[in-house]
Amino acid sequence: MLSQANLKKTEVFAYLLLILTTLFWGGNFVVARAVHAEIPPLALAWWRWLLALIIILPFAGQQLWQAWPIIKAQWIKLTLMALFGVTGFNTLVYMGLQTLPASNGILLLSACPLFILVFSWWFFGDPINSKQITGLVISLAGISVLVSKGEPSQLFHLLGGGKGNLWVLAAVLSWAIYSVMLRLRPAGLSGLTFFTLTVILGWLQLTPFYLYELLIQERSFVFNSTSLLSIGYIGLFASIGAFLFWNRGVEILTASRAGYFIHLIPVWGLILASVFLSEQLETFHWVGMLLIFSGIILATFIKSTKPK
Repeated sequence: MLSQANLKKTEVFAYLLLILTTLFWGGNFVVARAVHAEIPPLALAWWRWLLALIIILPFAGQQLWQAWPIIKAQWIKLTLMALFGVTGFNTLVYMGLQTLPASNGILLLSACPLFILVFSWWFFGDPINSKQITGLVISLAGISVLVSKGEPSQLFHLLGGGKGNLWVLAAVLSWAIYSVMLRLRPAGLSGLTFFTLTVILGWLQLTPFYLYELLIQERSFVFNSTSLLSIGYIGLFASIGAFLFWNRGVEILTASRAGYFIHLIPVWGLILASVFLSEQLETFHWVGMLLIFSGIILATFIKSTKPK
């Protein structure tokens, strides 16, 4: 049993991991949208996971071999988790960003904590309290202020993105299912072993679709400094770092609590744009970020009071 002090430190550690996760994913959105005309979506997904696999396999190879009996017994569950987490989520986001501005994608992505909350209740009976709902509503309001630039009427215009919206919505559902399924991770698999295995399975699942895009649709990209740096960032930070940190954060806090941190993605996107693109932060940006932080603090940090 962890002492109260150690439990608090563990939770703080999880918060830091989730904040870093959303920082990496905020950069992922910016980079993916920036290179959408140069790197096809399946190519970006396939190469990012190949790079991630090349980096992590030397560290996890022996553990994978030792865990083979567990993998063999649980292969269906592991394959599904790879499908929803590695194969589905980012690939569907990249497909959506082919036609959607990043702001539209972020608006739809903000629904992810809601689906995680509902799926956790539906499949595992996790309770939903008023504090969580209130925090979610406040945080969603902050997202709306950011992506609509302080003009609520623009939300309806943003949602009129056709097929791109459907791809991103499918990505949201895929990630929510993956996050909730993390509690089913087979016992005996370390975080690194589990992640490496899902990357292998997800990359194999992506391969036939990537070959179809490359050979049948004849959509290829040029290996230049921009494409290599983009794949390098996404493979190292948005893939390895973000997934390992997210998985550990969910393990500590549960998917329902961790899900709220997804709303930090647009905040990091704005900060990165301000730092690297010299974009000016306006009043509505600060209002939106304040609402997002308030919602996350209410839903995640503040404990519910119990009647005595």
